[in-house]
Amino acid sequence: MQRVRSGTDWEDRVGYSRAVRTGDEVRVAGTTATDENGEVVAPGDPYEQTVHVIDVVGEALREAGASLEDVVRTRLFVTDIDDWEAVGRAHEEAFGDVRPAATMVEVNRLIDDDLVVEIEAEAVIE
Repeated sequence: MQRVRSGTDWEDRVGYSRAVRTGDEVRVAGTTATDENGEVVAPGDPYEQTVHVIDVVGEALREAGASLEDVVRTRLFVTDIDDWEAVGRAHEEAFGDVRPAATMVEVNRLIDDDLVVEIEAEAVIE
């Protein structure tokens, strides 16, 4: 098993890894739009946050020997379902040809009120 760390304080405080690879599968933990200092990127902007999150997910996948092209499943958690088009547009830009199984659900809130989207991903390396 390979564990990928992004180095955020949350990983130690909560006890998790950014991603875990077992065999040919990689699971990426729920990821929000924060920078290396833990500051929220693009507060309240669903499109920009989604773009940032997918970049972070992509980095974790690469560290585990996978890529966005290997993603078979995404789960998108949004604080306002009316943002589905902006979130969906960023998702399509990254995964349009990959077409993973995807779920988007509205949640009451995320860990910071400026965060509006969180994404999980699963990949299979072939």
